[in-house]
Amino acid sequence: MANAGLLFVGAVLFMNGLVLLYKVDARSGAVFNLFVGVLQVITPTYLIFTADNDPIKILAASGIYLFGFTYLYVGICLLTGIESDGVGYYSLFVAVAALGYSFANFHLLKDYPFGAIWLYWAFLWFLFFLLLGLRMDRLRPYVGWVTAIEGWVTGVIPAGLLLSGYWKHPDETAIALGAFAVVVFGALWPLTRASRDRVTATPTTPTAGPAAST
Repeated sequence: MANAGLLFVGAVLFMNGLVLLYKVDARSGAVFNLFVGVLQVITPTYLIFTADNDPIKILAASGIYLFGFTYLYVGICLLTGIESDGVGYYSLFVAVAALGYSFANFHLLKDYPFGAIWLYWAFLWFLFFLLLGLRMDRLRPYVGWVTAIEGWVTGVIPAGLLLSGYWKHPDETAIALGAFAVVVFGALWPLTRASRDRVTATPTTPTAGPAAST
């Protein structure tokens, strides 16, 4: 069940990356955020209720709420016009919590690929904090691309491999994920410089529009 939910986490991250890049209308993206947000609240609730008080199963399921509440929060902000700074500071909380879940996956669950994936999410949600909480709007092009890419790397592809039974070689997968993040996200910074400069040159008024996407 969690693996199916992960597939749609990838989908909503890809969608929100396109919203940040102005490829998808913000209100259209809001509806999909609400769909996935509801799914990501129902899923961990079911998993926890059926965990038979197994602390490891409860730990593994509990982190899903971080994302479910993010997408519900984003969807509501986009549809109602509420300012997005609350989403930004909640994203800081998620980023810190994600570091804890990364540690748990590396040291308690011995799930090294998802230890790396939680680090991806910590990085991404910290970027959301900078963009939405601190209003660093010039980061929007970079954050948009990172969001869209993480949708595939941390959501769609792992979910597809898990659902089809091809999720194997955990040590090699974790190393590959780490190398990919350093190379791709590092290269994106200079590649998006021109777009970031254009954002800086065009004064904008902070709103809960595309900026409120996570």
